[in-house]
Amino acid sequence: MYVNLKNPTTNEIKHVKMGFSWTTLFFGFFPALFRGDWKWALIIFLVQWLTVGFADIIFSFIYNKIYIRELISKGFEPADEGSKTNLNAKGITSF
Repeated sequence: MYVNLKNPTTNEIKHVKMGFSWTTLFFGFFPALFRGDWKWALIIFLVQWLTVGFADIIFSFIYNKIYIRELISKGFEPADEGSKTNLNAKGITSF
């Protein structure tokens, strides 16, 4: 399931996946790095290194939710009613 988030000041739209992150499971910190999420790329890298890669399993379940919350904290809002409904249903935020 995907949601569309829009920054009202810059009109930038991001199409973001909700739920399990297969890319984080297989590629570790690289998805966060390619998304420009430097803070979480570093955190995932360090925890991945300390746990010899086992942290990828845990981050696979939570990273997409973390990324969506980071975007919302930066001013992004649901771009459409469907995205708003999906975010509310998953308990990520209430708009």
